[in-house]
Amino acid sequence: MGKGSLDGAVVAVAGAAGPAGRAALLKLAEAGAVVVAADADVARLAEAVDAARYAHGGATVTGETVDLLDLEATRAWADSTEKEFGRIDGLVHLVGGWRGSASFVETDLRDWSKLEKLLIRTVQHTSLAFHDGLLRSDRGRYVLISAAGASKPTAGNAAYAASKAAAEAWTLALGDAFRKAGGEDGPRAAATVLVIKALVHEAMRAERPNAKFSGFTDVSELAEAITGVWTKSPAEVNGKRLWLTSAP
Repeated sequence: MGKGSLDGAVVAVAGAAGPAGRAALLKLAEAGAVVVAADADVARLAEAVDAARYAHGGATVTGETVDLLDLEATRAWADSTEKEFGRIDGLVHLVGGWRGSASFVETDLRDWSKLEKLLIRTVQHTSLAFHDGLLRSDRGRYVLISAAGASKPTAGNAAYAASKAAAEAWTLALGDAFRKAGGEDGPRAAATVLVIKALVHEAMRAERPNAKFSGFTDVSELAEAITGVWTKSPAEVNGKRLWLTSAP
């Protein structure tokens, strides 16, 4: 099996029903992976899974509603996936959410409570649940999608930026665990952070045909970057932030 090949790889995608998730499912299936998708929105998840199956006849793409705020449910998802397919080679974390305010002092701490669950707790649970399985793989990857705002927070985005920064730190800690597990031979698995400014997709462009979306990453480009993490050795991407927009 060639370096970086996704043929036969089993990749789980958390938060798979949104535009970025749909693009990722398509690209992973196209690259030959068995794709195991999860989302809280049953109807949108079914649509995303069907679209990926239809686009790539013969591809194995499954969908499951998993409560990623429940650690045991997340562990059960990881365990059942590895048991069913015999391996687990990746977890792509696309669970998103945004809350902001007009100014720093107008920050609503209820936004923090919401974002802490969506952007941090789901990272904690998926990383803990998939850690062992990814280490058992010969090409395990944990991929977090983050935002440039985590490194350069703005006044009205305090809760969002702090949540993203915490998620990045947690993922880099997972990378350190992979580094230590690899010993002198270097890491066998990798935890990687892909950093964007914001995402754009076809529906957004249709709604705002005159908008420039400067510095935004198209969801198809993000999907390419996600699959590209498997084309590099674990040592090249483990514990790294890979910037898809200009670093601040």
